[in-house]
Formats: sequence, C-alpha cells, structure tokens
Amino acid sequence: MQYGRKDYAMFLKIRKSKVSGRVKIPGSKSHTIRALFLSSLAHGRSEIYSPLISSDSQAAENVCRALGAEIELLEDKYIVKGFGGNPKTPDNVIDIGNSGTSLRFGVMMAAHSEGYSVFTGDSQIRRRPLGPLLGSIEDLGGRALSTRNNGMAPVVVKGKLKGGKTVLDSITSQYLSSVLINAPVGCQDTEVSLTRLYEIPYVDITTWWLDKHKIKYENHGYKTFYIRGGQSYKPMDITIPGDFSSACFFAVQAAISGGEFVLDNLDMTDPQGDKKIFDILEDMGAKVENKKNSIIIKGDKLVGREIDMNEMPDALPIMAVAGCYAEGQTRLLNVPQARLKETDRIRVMYSQLRRMGADIEELSDGLIIHKSKLKGCKVDGFYDHRVVMALAVAGLNAEGETIIDTAEAINITFPDFVNSMVACGADMGMGE
Repeated sequence: MQYGRKDYAMFLKIRKSKVSGRVKIPGSKSHTIRALFLSSLAHGRSEIYSPLISSDSQAAENVCRALGAEIELLEDKYIVKGFGGNPKTPDNVIDIGNSGTSLRFGVMMAAHSEGYSVFTGDSQIRRRPLGPLLGSIEDLGGRALSTRNNGMAPVVVKGKLKGGKTVLDSITSQYLSSVLINAPVGCQDTEVSLTRLYEIPYVDITTWWLDKHKIKYENHGYKTFYIRGGQSYKPMDITIPGDFSSACFFAVQAAISGGEFVLDNLDMTDPQGDKKIFDILEDMGAKVENKKNSIIIKGDKLVGREIDMNEMPDALPIMAVAGCYAEGQTRLLNVPQARLKETDRIRVMYSQLRRMGADIEELSDGLIIHKSKLKGCKVDGFYDHRVVMALAVAGLNAEGETIIDTAEAINITFPDFVNSMVACGADMGMGE
C-alpha cells in the first residue's frame, strides 16, 4: 500500500447502516512514534511489537533512518538498531509528509548532529507552527531557523544541542515531548519552564516511556521540568498498546446508533488521554463495560453535556458528530489548539456538519451542537484523517448517501478503518 497524498483524491461513499461487531484496535500512533525515536536514540537493538503501520509511523521511520538508525519492518514488529544519541547528518532533505509529531521530535533529534539538517513536509505541515520549539533548540545550544522566517517548515537545524534553560510556550504537547525525549542525551542538564501547556496526557505518554528507560527527570506540577543530562537510552523489547484515538470512532458509532462494539487491544491503565471518551459517552448515556484488554460499548439515548476537550483535541471531530445525536445541547470547549492540527478542525467540523444539516455553532475554542437530523451529501475531508473518519460515522447515521473526498487521509493513522467497519456491517467503500 502506498501512503501519503496522491495526485488524485479518493472518495469514501457511505449509506446509513446498522453496524455492530468486534474490532481489534490497531497500535497507538503516539506510542509507536515515541518507540521509534527512543529506540533510535538508544545504544543497541530494540524490537517493537504490534506497532501502528501507517503513513505517520512511516514518516517517523524515515526521519530516524535519515539520522542514522537502522530500521527493519517485519510482519508485526520493527527491529531498530540505534545510533546512541549521536545522529548523523542526513544525506538529503527530510520530507516528513503529513506527520507533525515526526517533524517536532525530529528537528530536535537532528540538533544533536554537528551538521545541517533540513526538514519539510506537505502543504499542511508547512502551515503548522514550530516557532516555540525552534526557540528552545537555540536556547539549549543548537541552531534552528525557518526558511520563510515564519516559524514553520521548511526548517534548518544544526547542533550541537547541549542543555541549559529554556522557556517554552507549548501550545501543542509535542513541543515539550520533543524536549523531554531529546534533552537526556545532551551533555548538560536542561530546565524547561512552561508559559502554557496543552494536552497533558500526551506528555504523560512521553514520561511513561522515559520511566521505562529509567531516565532521570523532575516534573514540578507541569510548570517546570528538570532533565538530567549525560544519560542514555537502553534498547528494549516492547509491545505497543492499542490506540484509544482510533477506538473513539467505533465507540461513538455504537453510542449514537444503539449498536454494540467489542473493542479489543485496549488497556484502561494506559496514559492516553482519549480513553476519557468512554467515560464521557457513559455519562451521556451509553453503556460501557471494561474487560481485560477489551471494552464493550452499547448505545442508548444520549444526553448532551459540556465537555472540556483540552486534553483530547484529537477527539473533537468525532465528538462533534456525537453531539448531533444527543438530546439537548453539547458544548465542546477549551480546545483552541484544534485549529492548529492538520486542518482547523473547529472550522472544518462546523462547516461540514452544517452542510449535512447540523444545528451547530462555532466558538473560538470549540463548538456548540444541538441535536440534529443529518442528511447525506458530498463533504470535504480536507486531507485530515480524523475529519474523514468522523464524517464517515456521521454518514453511517445520516439519511441518504454521504460522499467524503480526500478519504485516503485515513491511511495516516488507521489504514484498516474502512475494512473494519465493513466487516461489522457498514455500507461504505472507497473509490476514485
């Protein structure tokens, strides 16, 4: 399968369907990418079992390879031979495609090299902010500049990153996670003072990995982090947990339709923030049962709620769909960073659900949705994987046919999404 944007767009056609069944949720994108970067920074050979295989993980793989890691992908695992904290200067420009995580982790990892590294990506990546992280690279001994002087890719970085003090405006958690991942192999201690920090659970995923590697750091109430320098990562054999962000689409489909899903490969002890969606859906009226490594969710009459989405911005698109089928009003608030993702997800979900007939209001930091009767029509996925999958769930519950363009974006995180839905009864299919 070829990942990434094509010269033509794929369409996903959907009709209202009764969908229920059992689905094995794929490995977490967040965990997979962190595993690849930390294994590349390690000395020796690591094995990563059950990773997410998608265009985003492929982008992370390409960055790590370009900086000197040896990576082999077998049927259900990565084998990584790391470069031990000393990346090489890349032979060419590194194109990370659509993966913002790979860009943000990669630019700081490249700053451990003495030479120059150049990063770019697709049109969406070249519109996503990077300036605060570039400033921290400069503060900690590296060099970093945006070629257009706008704090966005393309960017050029060089080393050598040492450590020190930096003040960071972490409007995305990926900035702080990049510092936390890369600072331990610098020769000096690092202190990060945060003026703002969104998406704390994603930072917890990063520290979960640091703890497994026995990295020494201090977290002072998510306001300041102190990371000891001169440390090293050890090779590991580890299995990647299932992805709660991907599970949300099936959870909401069950909740709004009265269907039922058994979702395998999910561990509620994992730090992923999107696991909270199951508690929210249960509070709204769905029936949720936790089993060992599985969650069973069955739909019932939903009631709208006010929901703080700051810790789970990736769930905004699908929760906007849930709001269309909940009695009363659903308010999705405190998530301004959703405008800085692959698309402006607040504006996009407002415009596309409204096109389908939703009674929806756009706020600066979220959405207000009233119970609505959606009708199928042609909508735009804007090359955003989470928007496409959310609109697909809307289409499964709307009257008539829904056609979503740029549907190939699903490959970024969940290449098997359509097949999984079809196997459970969905009337949907891809076409050109």
